[in-house]
Amino acid sequence: MMHSGLNSAWNTAWKFTAAAALFGASALAAAQGYPNKAIKFVVPFPAGSATDAVGRIVAQAMGDALGQSASVENKAGANGILGAEAVKLAAGDGYTFLVTTSTTQAANVSLYKKLNYDPVKDFTPIGKIGETGFILMVKTEFPAKDMKEFIAYGKANPGKLAYGHGSSGSLVSAAMLGQMAGLDTVSVPYKGIPPALTDLLGGQIQFAFADVGNAVSQMNGGRLRGLGVTTSRRAGKAPAVPPIADSVKDYAVSAWFGLMAPAHLPPEVFAKVQAAFLTVMAKADVREKIQGAGIDVDVQDSAQLAKTIDLEIKKWAAWVKTANIAPE
Repeated sequence: MMHSGLNSAWNTAWKFTAAAALFGASALAAAQGYPNKAIKFVVPFPAGSATDAVGRIVAQAMGDALGQSASVENKAGANGILGAEAVKLAAGDGYTFLVTTSTTQAANVSLYKKLNYDPVKDFTPIGKIGETGFILMVKTEFPAKDMKEFIAYGKANPGKLAYGHGSSGSLVSAAMLGQMAGLDTVSVPYKGIPPALTDLLGGQIQFAFADVGNAVSQMNGGRLRGLGVTTSRRAGKAPAVPPIADSVKDYAVSAWFGLMAPAHLPPEVFAKVQAAFLTVMAKADVREKIQGAGIDVDVQDSAQLAKTIDLEIKKWAAWVKTANIAPE
């Protein structure tokens, strides 16, 4: 006769195995029926930002490709951390995605002493969407008309130029310029680039680095002027703005955008999402809309984006060091 203790242990183990099998079967069934409800795309920056613009384009296209409605939730704050944390904590079932950036998945590693999320372990990469640079913006009546005049003015007025930043790209762009050009400037943080530009227009700050899409919109409005772009080459959407590197040797900063899901996405769901993403990003109308938002399309699949993130974490660490930014 089997000992009662062994019998009890055997029953417990059998029940656990059966439950695990049942759970696995139900998860498989759910994955096979994916998607059967609305899908949410979390944007970790405010409405009007470049991340918001690209997020809305991709969300609508992904929803159409997957045959479900898609919504965008702006969860801005703490340099993208709030949005990233929300997606980390969401179920890995293919119904919540993060419209990610180099800020959330790379720069924040060096900008903060402690993050409540791991940009690699806590997410499943879906793919890279594109890249953008930043343009140094001033009001049209600002004394300097180009980068050389801006640097000369800054050196003649130490501590009197305040800049607004609403992302790691805009922060590092300004801080690196200060270090490499020898300027004494004042940092003013915002939840995103659009509110920084609002204060620039209002005269509360003297300059700001805006993503190309936002910068061009403001330049077309006639109240702000772009003095230099952070990329080593001129931006396709702003060909009249020269690279800052023309005036400050070796200066270069760029940001990228991508799509992530929470960790542990079921393989069957991942396969459908990956296929939908690559199909969407190959569509001419989607690419045109993204280009229209000032973002250069540069598609990578999941495996490629995973490698890019590893490299970008190291790149942003070097940029943050060059900018002499102390982690918070």
